[in-house]
Amino acid sequence: MTEEKRDYYEVLGVQKDATKEQLKTTYRKLAMQYHPDRNKAAGAEERFKEISEAYAVLSDDAKRAQYDRFGHEGIQGRYSSEDIFRTANFDEILRDMGFGFGGFGGGSIFDMFFGNMTGSGRGARRGADLRYDLDITLEQVATGLTTEIEIPRTERCPICKGTGAKPGSEPRRCTECGGRGQVQRINSSGFAQFVRIETCRACRGKGEVLDNPCRDCKGNGTVQKTRKISVKIPAGIDNESSLRLRAEGDAGEMGTAAGDLYVVCHVLPHKIFTRDESDLHTQFSVDIASAALGTTIHVPTIDGKSAEVSVPTGTQNGTLLKLKGKGLPMLGGSNRGNLLVTVNVNVPSKLTDKQKELLKEFKQVEDEKKKGSFFKF
Repeated sequence: MTEEKRDYYEVLGVQKDATKEQLKTTYRKLAMQYHPDRNKAAGAEERFKEISEAYAVLSDDAKRAQYDRFGHEGIQGRYSSEDIFRTANFDEILRDMGFGFGGFGGGSIFDMFFGNMTGSGRGARRGADLRYDLDITLEQVATGLTTEIEIPRTERCPICKGTGAKPGSEPRRCTECGGRGQVQRINSSGFAQFVRIETCRACRGKGEVLDNPCRDCKGNGTVQKTRKISVKIPAGIDNESSLRLRAEGDAGEMGTAAGDLYVVCHVLPHKIFTRDESDLHTQFSVDIASAALGTTIHVPTIDGKSAEVSVPTGTQNGTLLKLKGKGLPMLGGSNRGNLLVTVNVNVPSKLTDKQKELLKEFKQVEDEKKKGSFFKF
């Protein structure tokens, strides 16, 4: 069983609102303690990799936002291992600490974590993630649904199988960068040396060169397609919730992993109901006689049926009546929320002579009751 990753903030020992400068300072201290060139103890290298991964994610605004929202699942499903480390300024930090070119033994931090990679090259990027916005009704939230959506995306070229090379030929390793996708430039000025890392111009960072590119994809390894994809929306889903479909995004370059597709659900406003998590709210009007004497009313529910509810004697305007279990399903569970009915007592603006007569009689009785209450000791 794979050991569960620790929280990145816990790994670095910082608060969740830590600034980039605080993250950098903390990482420098921990890297000085656990760098394999300095610490030969068992477990030091793994600890160094752990703090480096945490720093790589939290020092990047996009990755940090993704992690804060989805946790490790949002990072592992969205970024490849190399994507995680690529944007962090390790070379600058570690070189300033006297560890040479970002790693131990003179190699880059990529060599430390991934070895001297060949084949697809570091410049071959993982496929882009895609977003699809889907409007759904409140009734569909109540039942859940399975629907098909059409997604324009890049897919692996079926002719070259994503290599970008013409069938019968193969990409060759770039001799300029040795398949790294990057080259190291060292400039000397007196006693000082300046090291600069650049994207390899010969292979444009891919680590490979195509002498015979595929005619169909022009050497990209991908082609443009529109696909129908089935999406299952669970009952009780919240507004603005996103569903991730793994590897349904754009294809990666040179056969690398495809991105993910995020389906963002927008729940449309309803004519009758408003939503509060799994509870639903609606309103129902009764006349003053029904409110005073009590009555039974039938209110609509999200399931398309009506439910009977008793209006107690003496119900006041704005009274809230609760129908248990008549709301929305709770996401991932078997329980349902409630339907809350606000009673509006209608006061007629125009009265017939008979109504006026009855109300005057009612008022006289009420006035007599008040007088009796006033003189009672």
